[in-house]
Amino acid sequence: MVRTAPVLRVGAALPDPPFEFMTEDGPAGFDITLMKLIAEILGRKWQLVPYEGADFNGIFAGLDDDNYDCIASGTTVTPGRRKIADFCAPYAVSGQSLVVDVRRHPNVHGIADLKGLVIGVQQGNTSQPVADRLVAEHRAARVRVYAYLEIERALDDLTSGGCDAFMKLAPVTAWFVRDRPKLKVVETGITVERLGICVRHGNTALRNAIDKAQAVLTADGTLAALIRQWLGAGATLPA
Repeated sequence: MVRTAPVLRVGAALPDPPFEFMTEDGPAGFDITLMKLIAEILGRKWQLVPYEGADFNGIFAGLDDDNYDCIASGTTVTPGRRKIADFCAPYAVSGQSLVVDVRRHPNVHGIADLKGLVIGVQQGNTSQPVADRLVAEHRAARVRVYAYLEIERALDDLTSGGCDAFMKLAPVTAWFVRDRPKLKVVETGITVERLGICVRHGNTALRNAIDKAQAVLTADGTLAALIRQWLGAGATLPA
């Protein structure tokens, strides 16, 4: 009897284009494409398991609950997250960026110009501690926290006045402003963050298998091509 390899269940928080988003033809994006290729190398079928929580940090509990085998969701590797999940080798380097409605705030060119203004972030996103620090240093008035699924609402609020600036990884803000001519990415490179896939603590076999598959895609140029295709100038290969 021939055993069939188990499906590789991948947790991801949508929508988060260009990392992952839904189209009429199904899920698409950088993480979606990458994980399909990794699953193929591993000889396993791929399955998306959407995470729909309001706080991105809640996605990690799904590993321990066995809702999925790994997470690929534009996830920044942080010391805190390393305590609750095992990360594979980083697949990209990116950083926070700042978006404003330039008609409302023509003098805001970056985080140096936020005094007295409200910064919008998504709950559990790595932009949140950056924005909190700006407020603590009296370089901004306050932080408005949106549920993870409310990114469209946050961007609308830049024009309506619900917040004054929005902070998020550069590939995501670049994606959204394409169809929002009132908005502009005024600063990138606010942080330097390594992004990677993670598995539950102790799942060394899967972590090593993903690392080896990712190394193959790095060596043949596929990973660099995916970064160019999906993430553009807002991300690079790890050094």
